[in-house]
Amino acid sequence: MSLTSALDIIDLTPRIGSEIRTDLDTLLSSRCAEMIRDTLEQRGVVFFRGLQVSDEQQVAIARTLGTVVANEGEDGIYKISLDESVNQRAKYLRGSLFWHFDGSLQPYPNLATLLRAVRLSDTGGDTEFCNTYAAYDDLPQADKDLIADLRVVHSAERSQYYVTPEMSYDEIAFWQKSPTKECPFVWTHQSGRKSLLLGATADYVVGMPVEQSRALLARLRDWATQPQYVYRHQWEVGDLLIWDNTGTMHRALPYAVDSGRLMHRTILAGEEPLQ
Repeated sequence: MSLTSALDIIDLTPRIGSEIRTDLDTLLSSRCAEMIRDTLEQRGVVFFRGLQVSDEQQVAIARTLGTVVANEGEDGIYKISLDESVNQRAKYLRGSLFWHFDGSLQPYPNLATLLRAVRLSDTGGDTEFCNTYAAYDDLPQADKDLIADLRVVHSAERSQYYVTPEMSYDEIAFWQKSPTKECPFVWTHQSGRKSLLLGATADYVVGMPVEQSRALLARLRDWATQPQYVYRHQWEVGDLLIWDNTGTMHRALPYAVDSGRLMHRTILAGEEPLQ
């Protein structure tokens, strides 16, 4: 059987998001791993429906695509829930309701994430993704010139103001223990492609007045999250979805804290430095 006949790729929007139809044995065998990675880079998000994947199989599939982050949860599975009895960091996870990319403060941001729907809320809880490669490509040249050499300070503290606008002194002091990181506004990848680096951790542009800086960050976030760059995933139980963390931003749409929504996450370690 040829690789092309082993899977079927259905693009869901012109700029982002594809469903891949295949069987579980093919995924576990790694025969199509390179093709899946190529599709992921070009399309930002891929998902598989109806395969009945277990935790162990999810981690095994991840290992065909890259290096699984060893300290992520238990045996490569981290439970995403807003219920503090399930996840002690549930309050922090409320930041996932705002546009972000994972690992902005790390030397090597996560390559990709595998997420599987275990239980869903009755309402809300879809996940949106935007293609930051395509958003950069379509920028007017004047904006490309404006941001070409700009650098942005990212911080965990900044992201928490979305969750708790009036943080206490103790809360601010806690989040300020996390180091900040200066990142390029435009990530030039090893492939030569360029993407925008934005999201909830983006605090201010180095050397620019704070008001002007935050207005620019908001304007380009709004640009990158226009409908033509966004794919909204409507989950079904058992869906296994993978997103390219280096070329997308994402956010979960609001859902009730007590809804029971539970997702199992596996992270692929970064392969490209962010300097």
